[in-house]
Amino acid sequence: MIEKMWYGKNRLFWLFIPFSLLYGLIAFVRRSLYRLGIFKSWRSPVPIIVIGNLSVGGNGKTPLVVGLIESLKQKGLQVGVVSRGYGGKADSYPLILDNTTTTEQAGDEPVLIFQRTNVPVAVSPHRAEAVQALLKQYELDVILTDDGLQHYALSRDIEVVVVDGKRLFGNGWWMPAGPMRERKRRLKSVDLIIINGDSVNNLAQQYPNKTYTMQLTPLYAVNLLTKEKKALSSLQNIYAIAGISNPKRFFDMLINMQIDVVKTVSFADHQKFTLPLLNNVASSEQTLLMTEKDAVKCRQFAQKNWWYLPIDAVIPVEAVDQICLLLAKTKSQRE
Repeated sequence: MIEKMWYGKNRLFWLFIPFSLLYGLIAFVRRSLYRLGIFKSWRSPVPIIVIGNLSVGGNGKTPLVVGLIESLKQKGLQVGVVSRGYGGKADSYPLILDNTTTTEQAGDEPVLIFQRTNVPVAVSPHRAEAVQALLKQYELDVILTDDGLQHYALSRDIEVVVVDGKRLFGNGWWMPAGPMRERKRRLKSVDLIIINGDSVNNLAQQYPNKTYTMQLTPLYAVNLLTKEKKALSSLQNIYAIAGISNPKRFFDMLINMQIDVVKTVSFADHQKFTLPLLNNVASSEQTLLMTEKDAVKCRQFAQKNWWYLPIDAVIPVEAVDQICLLLAKTKSQRE
């Protein structure tokens, strides 16, 4: 119902308008208080890049974070990452991830980023504390925040917004009547706009010097238990699952690749999986295929017929170069 209301038509939309107006008012007042200095923002001694969304989840933010980390590492920069750690519950915060950290402690997305990139990652509901914890242990040139565009308690030097090329901004309304955390006009103040996938829209015309398109490219299938890698086309009798914000994107990608998908099953974003739950989806004679975000929650009880599909974000070189120029400008201003 929510998806249809946000991205289609639903008469219940009008019932939620008063709550959306209240949400928008609170968001405006809160941001104004930070802008006026009444609420204080903590400024990191190293540059902070915020990668976030204007709308709720499923825009491709995490693949962009991973891709940007790799691009900045290739430029010779020491990169760290901080996150709120949504879905995790640690005994204490801030928590710096290591090879023993579970998704129950840190959340699925921080664990995925840590395992894919091997850069320092810290989580905390208070992102400034996570930044401080990283800087006590590591010499870093730049820190990326996974999400947190609306977390104004942490000052930022560069803002990058990810936009879903197909769904865009839905009906354009604040939550709960629409998917928006902030209205579209917020794009005027951000440094880069990254569109995930091709899109028929006028964003590039409106913001020609800061709008780029990235593509998500599927890699090989990886076995959760053995780490074996195979061409996705070699898998047969596939039962695909996705516990992400936009499962349809994952399933459509498989269908467009003409993969032998027998059945698709959607779960809630950040779904906590168990062996009995997944055994009910696919038997040992069938192939269970999942996203990498789901896989990081299933490694401890993985079965030999379970596979996941890593995704790479192909980021335009020009976008990375622009970020590096902004970092250089920030560094010169700080000196």
